[in-house]
Order: sequence, then structure tokens, then C-alpha cells
Amino acid sequence: MRIVFIGAGGHGKVCAEIAELVGYRDILFLDDDKELNACGKYKNVGKVNDFYKFADPSTSFFVSIGNANIRQRIQRSVEHAGGRIATLVHPDAVVSKDVAIGNGTAVMAGTVINSGTVIGSGVIVNTSSSIDHDCRVGDYCHVAVGTHLCGTVEIGECTWVGAGAVVSNNVSICEGCVIGVGTVVIANIKSAGTYVGVPARKK
Repeated sequence: MRIVFIGAGGHGKVCAEIAELVGYRDILFLDDDKELNACGKYKNVGKVNDFYKFADPSTSFFVSIGNANIRQRIQRSVEHAGGRIATLVHPDAVVSKDVAIGNGTAVMAGTVINSGTVIGSGVIVNTSSSIDHDCRVGDYCHVAVGTHLCGTVEIGECTWVGAGAVVSNNVSICEGCVIGVGTVVIANIKSAGTYVGVPARKK
């Protein structure tokens, strides 16, 4: 099986390792940075817009770019062109059987996702984070390293929840937010912006 990654930075390197672990044998990268000839041990074979050259029934694509807006734009372009978007779940993640995970989402090693949760498209569920029961994580969110979402949490589209943050149970966060590193969210957030502190407050 072949997979083509778009974005040859550190996130791409981690995602490519997951791809290899789950059975992909032909792993290639595309990136517009002319200085990048490779991503780790994998070759960078062209620019982002070259993805159409690799579109065939045996190829999957994955957008491995950290910026949510760029990830969204490129993933939608690939999908619009008929490209098949992969979903990558590390073998060492613990994911309940009834969890729904959208296309283009990466679930990293050591994560736990519990029953009844729905994860959108293009989401990053990063290393050793936990998402408890009946949560909803919107498209193109980033649940960063060591983050904990308690039960029945809802995270709006394109929100970034920083490393080590905690979101209390039954809390909703609207789309387009940045939740700072180590922040503790104990009440609903209804206005887009950057939130920091214990408890969270708008910066």
C-alpha cells in the first residue's frame, strides 16, 4: 500500500511512523520547501500541488501539517480532486470500539479515547492525551500532548487545546479557540479567542 504525506515537518515524521506500523510500505512526502529532500528516512518527491500525479486506486493521502487552516484547505482540495484520505491510529492507542474517527485524523501513541466519542476530520489527537466518554471533537482540532478532556466535552472546529490542558466534564468550547498550555477549563467558552490560566480566562 502507498501513502503520500503532504507536509514534511516533525508532525509528518510521526505520522509516517504510524503509517508504517499499520501496514503502509510505500511512504512518500510532498512539501513546498525546496530545502527538504526527505522527512526522516522517507523521500520528499515533489511540491504540494503535485499530489494529483499520485492519485490512483492504490494510493492514500494524509495532510501532515500542524496549522489547522492550512490542513483544512489542503485536505479539502485533495478530497475535491478525488483523492482518498487516510486515517492513522497508532497501534498503542486505546480506542473504544464505538468511537467514530473522521478522515485525515491522526491518533498518536499512548492516547485513550473512550466510548461514545466522535472525532472529526483532520484532527490531531496527540501523544498520551485522553478523551473520555461521549465527547465531540470538531474537524481540524488539535488535542495536544498530555491533554485531558473529561466526559461529555464538546470542542468546536479548528480549536487548539494546548499541552497538558484539562477540560472539565460537560463543558463546551466554541470553534476557533486556542487553549493555552496547562490551562484548566471549568466553564463553557462561547467566544473565540485565546484562553489561559487556572481556571481559564480570555487573554
